Parts: sequence; structure tokens; C-alpha cells
Amino acid sequence: LPDPKLIFFFHRIFKKTSGNGGLTLYLGKRDYVDHVSSVDKVDGVVKLDPADFGDRKVFVQLACAFRYGSDDLDVMGLCFRKDIWTQFVQIHPPVDKPALSAMHETLLKKAGDGAQPFSFEIPNNLPCSVSLHILELSVISFSLINIFSSSSSPMDTARLIIRKIQYAPSQVGAGPKAEICKSFMMSDKPVHLEASMEKDLYFHGEDIPIKIKIKNESNKTVKKIKVTVDQTTDIVLYSADKYTKAVFTQEFGDTVEPNGSFENTLTIKPLLADNKEKRGLALDGRLKDEDTNLASTTMLREGIEKDVLGILVSYKIKINLMVAGGGLLGGLTASDVTVELPLMLMHPKPEEDVTLEVEKTPTERQEDNKGK
Repeated sequence: LPDPKLIFFFHRIFKKTSGNGGLTLYLGKRDYVDHVSSVDKVDGVVKLDPADFGDRKVFVQLACAFRYGSDDLDVMGLCFRKDIWTQFVQIHPPVDKPALSAMHETLLKKAGDGAQPFSFEIPNNLPCSVSLHILELSVISFSLINIFSSSSSPMDTARLIIRKIQYAPSQVGAGPKAEICKSFMMSDKPVHLEASMEKDLYFHGEDIPIKIKIKNESNKTVKKIKVTVDQTTDIVLYSADKYTKAVFTQEFGDTVEPNGSFENTLTIKPLLADNKEKRGLALDGRLKDEDTNLASTTMLREGIEKDVLGILVSYKIKINLMVAGGGLLGGLTASDVTVELPLMLMHPKPEEDVTLEVEKTPTERQEDNKGK
């Protein structure tokens, strides 16, 4: 076994250089967590040679933007874009240097001479990163880091997209419960349906058990149980568009005869992997080709205007009993019994690792090998 003293936790550094090589942006992470009361600070470093820029000013910009349009239209400048929030920091000539954090110290050591630190505080009322794919269009809410000089040359610019994300709270609430009692034509007594869950929040990829109780006092037969999970996405920034898509559907063949009862726990698991071909689904914002998942539930805070959040995502579970009609009228008296339960889907908070050493990129490792 390796000596525990020699085990390192690597921390990846993200690096982006402008077209002319004069500006280099360093970030220690690209996911910034919204803790409800506050958001992780964006601490970074920009490396430049002051002699190359002289009196020209160099800025770092952090923006939260709402974009409507495909990537091709974005390149041509034809997509709709609205900056929800933006902030600038001047790093050359230096104006106000931030108090150095542990992340700053690591990045400054990595960047070397000519590096200037910067820091941003993201307001906690801004939306988390979400993408919505509708036909050939996409709606994206995202944050980005942009460095540029006061010259008009696009070669003096570098951009790196980051994400604002939210993890599930450490404490979850009691699970929801819904019940209904429905009467039918040609039947003196009703069907009772009750559905409940153990908690109000589940993680992406976690099994979701639903406790079902049915008491059939009617003269009809419950033929099967259908469970559906609907994702509803409200685009509240520029219009009243609303998209509802089923992200999970399963039928269970349990039957309940007249004057019979049923009690069981049905387990479901809505996954993006089962919905790859569907359009109109809201997904957590992703970076390049990284894997993603169904969008997390939007956590609304009191006093925050919905328009600022851009995109609102919610889920609900529908439990539907398909009740067959009996007698001479047959299907004419068939009906459904349905209840709905709210569902919150989020990510668990990951365990934090201690950073002891900076991971080198493949290019940097090749350069080190050349010098040996």
C-alpha cells in the first residue's frame, strides 16, 4: 500500500488564453455553489505583461446572460441575448486588489510573474445555469468570465463559461400526501386513492418509492396503475412560454376487483438517459461535451422576482388508476382516478477534498518532459 503521507488530492486548474497570447485567465473551478444565503466567490487570476499594454486598460467581466437561439445563430450574432446581471473589475492598471484567498495563492503560484488577482461576488438572486432545447433552438441561462482590453481587437479577449449550481439542503422535509374519493356513473359507491412519499426531495438517479393505497368500493375494476413524472419549464424572462414534458411513464399491471383493496410501494426513477431523443426538456447547464442530467428543481426564495430567474423548473408525479366500466355500457362508463404529488429533484452536496497539489494539463506535462 502507498504511504498515506504521499497521497495527493489533485485540483484541476482551468486556463484560457486570448488569441494573441497577451492575456491568460486562470480559474480553480467552473462550478460555483448557491448556498441560498450566499454564493461561492469567483476567485481568479489573469496573467499579462504590463509592457505589452502600456496605458491600455484591461478588465475582467462576470455576466449572467439569457440567450435564445442555436449555437450557429450565436456565431453570426443573430440570436437573442439579454444580460440579466454584469459586473466589471479593472486589473490593469491595478485599482483595488482583493484580499487574497487560498485559491488566489494557488493560482498566483501557478501563473507566475505578471499575474493579477480578481474576485467577484455573485448575487444569490440570480438563476442557476439551465439549458432548454426546443426544436432547433436552445434557451440557456449561464454565467461567464470574460477578459478584454480597452482596444477593439478581438484578439485581446478570452472567455470562459462557468456555472452557478445549487445542491440539495442538508435537511429534507416530510413527504407530500394526496388522496381522492371518486364516484362513477352506474355505481353507488366510490374508489378511494391515496398516494404518499417519505420525503419531499430526492437526488438525481435515486429510487423514488411511492406508497399507494386503493380501496375499491365500486362495482368497477381497477385495470392498471399508471405513474407519470412531468417536468414543467416556465420561461418567465421574455414571455409566458411554458413547456410540460413527461420524463417518466410506467404502467403497473396490478388490478383491484370490486369491493377489493390494494396497498403497495411502487418505485420509479426518472433519468435523462431514458429521454435522450426528446426535445423541449430542461437540463442542468453543461460545459462543452460534459454529461448532464435533467434540470434541478428551481428553489424560489421569498421576495425574489420570478422574471430575474429566467427559467423556472418544477416536477410533479401523477398517479392514475384506469378504471374499466362494467355491465352493458362497457367502456362508456370507464373513467380515471388521478392524484398528483410535487417532486423536487436536486444534487447532493459533494464531499470537499483538500487541495495539496495542482494537476498539470497534458500540454504542460509534455513541456516538462522536453526540459528533462
